[in-house]
Amino acid sequence: MRQHPKLSVIIPFFNEAECLEAVCLEAREVLTTLLPQDWQLIMVDDGSNDGTAEIIDRLANTHAAFTALHLRPNSGQSAALEAGFAAATGELIATLDGDGQNDPRDLAILLEEMSRLQVDMMCGIRRRRADNWVRKMSSRIANRVRSALLKDNITDVGCSIRVFRRQCLQNIRFFRNAHRFFPALFQMMGYSVAETGVNHRPRIKGSSKYGGGINSRLWVGLADLAGVYWLGKRALIYRVTSSDDPGDQPIE
Repeated sequence: MRQHPKLSVIIPFFNEAECLEAVCLEAREVLTTLLPQDWQLIMVDDGSNDGTAEIIDRLANTHAAFTALHLRPNSGQSAALEAGFAAATGELIATLDGDGQNDPRDLAILLEEMSRLQVDMMCGIRRRRADNWVRKMSSRIANRVRSALLKDNITDVGCSIRVFRRQCLQNIRFFRNAHRFFPALFQMMGYSVAETGVNHRPRIKGSSKYGGGINSRLWVGLADLAGVYWLGKRALIYRVTSSDDPGDQPIE
């Protein structure tokens, strides 16, 4: 595998020992077909206590393109993603959830649309979402409130499958639950964001580990939303170039 591959895929895991090997091996199969020898998979254990750490270490020792990272203590999905981003060396970065609900085959769709539209981030929109009605309804309300306040025009911010340019990360500020606002944070820094439909599947095994109950997510989400709104009103947005700066290069 190349030292600086075309694509780095980040998958955060928290107590997903039941399904993570299937998730990673499916991603490997897809990526090997999509970008032979030109990708890396970074598995991030977010302080798990169910054997997740041992499984990702074994996978990393078995597959050359796999990397295992460990967070201690459990620090949340945004921290796990930030750690993965810091370790990524690819020109582009993709994220997938750790429960198998994202279909890694959709990465091809996101990459194609990203190249066609020449945007900095391409997000997925879950078609025929495989969740219960409570999660669907709470997500729909949260998306509408967020979009109305932040004006990000993103349909489904809860969809974990995304692709974006790694160079953009140098201007993105991370905080707890930042992953819920990635498209808006990119837009605040002047980057272009688009979205397209993707597949959504039932969880392979187990139950959701992130997020807590609906009531707790509501109040935490409102507090985070207020913070992001404040940040957007006060963000410094500029680019520094020099006479020998070639500028952004289009993806191939």
